[in-house]
Parts: sequence; structure tokens; C-alpha cells
Amino acid sequence: MDKDKKWQVYIIQTKSGKFYTGITTDIARRFVEHSNKKGAKYFRLEKPQDIIFIQVCKNRSEATKIELELKKLNRNEKMRLVNKLSLESTFV
Repeated sequence: MDKDKKWQVYIIQTKSGKFYTGITTDIARRFVEHSNKKGAKYFRLEKPQDIIFIQVCKNRSEATKIELELKKLNRNEKMRLVNKLSLESTFV
């Protein structure tokens, strides 16, 4: 069952400009849950605005490892990553 799911790592930017990093198999469902203050307690105080980063992974294990690495980055490093990927996708 887990093998059929496409796990994704995501970063959401909140209306106050903060970042939240998580994993899911359904990014649209998860964003709605966060918007409705369900799931992560983080969103009880912060309102999600945009999904600014998504990376599809092979499995949950890989998604978790990438999530942990992203959580180690500071805000500037996350912004550079998001901006770099945006520029790369513009020229593809």
C-alpha cells in the first residue's frame, strides 16, 4: 500500500512570511487541512498562504530524510533553494 503512494516534501509560506516544512501523499488535501487548522498545531496560530516548494520522493523514508534536511536550513537558505528551483523551472 505504501509503495503506491507518491510521497512529497513541501514548504508552505504563511501569511506572516514564516515557513513550514512537512510531508504528505496528497498536497492539496494537506493544504486544505492546514487552512482549516487541522493537522499540524503550527497552523492554529499561522495562516498558510502558498505552497512554495514541492519535491516528489520515492517513498516515505526518503521524504522524511529530505524533510529533516530542509528543517535544518535557515530562512535564507530555504529562500535561496526556492528561488534557485524557480529559476531552473523557468528555463526548462
